Amino acid sequence: MQAMNGINMSGLKSICVYCGSGPGTNPAFMEAARRLGRILAENRIGLVYGGGSAGLMGACAEAVLDHGGFVTGIIPEFLTDREHMLMRAQERIITRDLHERKRLMFERADAFVALPGGVGTLEELVEQLTWQQLGRHTKPVLLANIAGFWEPLLALLAHMRATEFIRPSLSVDILKAERVEDILPRLRAAAARAPEGTKEMAPELARRL
Repeated sequence: MQAMNGINMSGLKSICVYCGSGPGTNPAFMEAARRLGRILAENRIGLVYGGGSAGLMGACAEAVLDHGGFVTGIIPEFLTDREHMLMRAQERIITRDLHERKRLMFERADAFVALPGGVGTLEELVEQLTWQQLGRHTKPVLLANIAGFWEPLLALLAHMRATEFIRPSLSVDILKAERVEDILPRLRAAAARAPEGTKEMAPELARRL
């Protein structure tokens, strides 16, 4: 199924958003999720996300839908009740496990954005950075650093570079945006720079992950 009808001019047809299933303590987090959802819909870019209806996940997806956009929710069977699967989503996919969920999210997205979230958000983000670092894909990965949420992770990455555990030959190419309005322009620019034919992970590798 196509993520959206029609054509958008960004080269990005769908974006995977990782984020928390709770609201967090800062109202700016929920507001950012809603604004991002609206921006995606207005730019005719589909949302691929974890399928839940609570927290930042739900806020982003509901905003996409409220503004006429297309949502693909991908959720493992054991989380359908815990994360309250969003039944409004036009495309709902229930997977057998987390591995299948992550593979499908990767396959259906042209870029990845991490809003504030917990351990699950961090794990999904770091996996995409690892695959990118090892040359498995060149899809853009961006931290939505709302209210400085991701500063501790950015400091850790800087420490890893300083101690040479992230070597120049295996750099981590991560984008950052403090404002939601900057997310799409930075993803578009990065996608335009990506070498042709290197955006996709080899199908046989994707199946093994």
